[in-house]
Amino acid sequence: AEEIAGVAKGEDPEKDVSLNVVADHCRALTFLIGDGVLPANEGRGYVLRRILRRAARHGVLLGVERPFLFQVADAVIDEMAPAYPELAERRAFITDRVEREEGRFLETLSKGMGLLEGEIERLAAAKQKTLSGATVFKLYDTFGFPVDLTADILRGHGLGLDQAGFDSAMQAQRERARAAWKGSGDERVGEIYGRIASDLATAFLGYDALDLPSHVRALIVDGESRDVAREGEEVGVVVEETPFYAESGGQVGDRGTIVAPGGRVEVDDTQRPSGELVVHQGRVVEGAIHVEERVELAVDAEARAATVRNHSGTHLLHAALRQVLGPQAMQKGSLVAPDRLRFDFTHDAPLSDEEMREIEDLVN
Repeated sequence: AEEIAGVAKGEDPEKDVSLNVVADHCRALTFLIGDGVLPANEGRGYVLRRILRRAARHGVLLGVERPFLFQVADAVIDEMAPAYPELAERRAFITDRVEREEGRFLETLSKGMGLLEGEIERLAAAKQKTLSGATVFKLYDTFGFPVDLTADILRGHGLGLDQAGFDSAMQAQRERARAAWKGSGDERVGEIYGRIASDLATAFLGYDALDLPSHVRALIVDGESRDVAREGEEVGVVVEETPFYAESGGQVGDRGTIVAPGGRVEVDDTQRPSGELVVHQGRVVEGAIHVEERVELAVDAEARAATVRNHSGTHLLHAALRQVLGPQAMQKGSLVAPDRLRFDFTHDAPLSDEEMREIEDLVN
């Protein structure tokens, strides 16, 4: 770090502190990434991100305004590899992740520092000690400036921030978003399903059977609870027991049919909107269906089988990704449908053609 920054220890006490922070923090982040921890917004990944950002900020204080921590990490690996050979094996991975994360952070830092520095000067001139919550929120909302970073920088100038004001601004934003959504009809339907869920739960029996009889307990048409749904109407059907799998964990809900004594519903989706309540969403294609009627439910077996195959495919894909890219390739989400699947995972770079071919070969 001394060589990169062009400073020597012992010349300036403040720079000595920054040199020590860079050295200490780079040692920590090298071992963390070597163990498979990646920068994230929660858990160990968040601790790593804060360590790296603090080291990068002290690099700026040393006059280094470009990514350089990866070079320090490289030196750490040279020093520690005799005792920890796995660091040398993962050298390229570690230094690449450090460089990418530091580069992104420096971009964020440069965007928000102009505003923050101006506010610090204004506070000093006014002999004030606290940055307003509105300004902290603007840094966060407009520039992506983390609140903890703002607090750290202010602390270095003997200043604080108005946390309550920031929380209030954040809550106001949530209220604006909620107001924009309110009145769309979704909220009213949600309240109805909530009331129904407080009185009953739907038993899922779909692992043992794909068709079975049950009783209709509720019908929702046009956002209202009804006793009957007639031909041509979109309807949400609630029954006591069902073989239909409700959408969960990225896997789409089952589709199929519900046959009543005087009507039939084509189910195109199954959801769990509240608690253990399962709602079969579809259209009445023949006659009518009534509350308390005995009905026959039948899952589309072909679509269920295709969904199960794609569900297995996500597990195969995840295993292949971890084998090719390493244990840091962790699942972040998925979509499993009868005709397609999507698998979201953590990786800091686009897959190369060679990696794609290797993953495809493993899965197939």
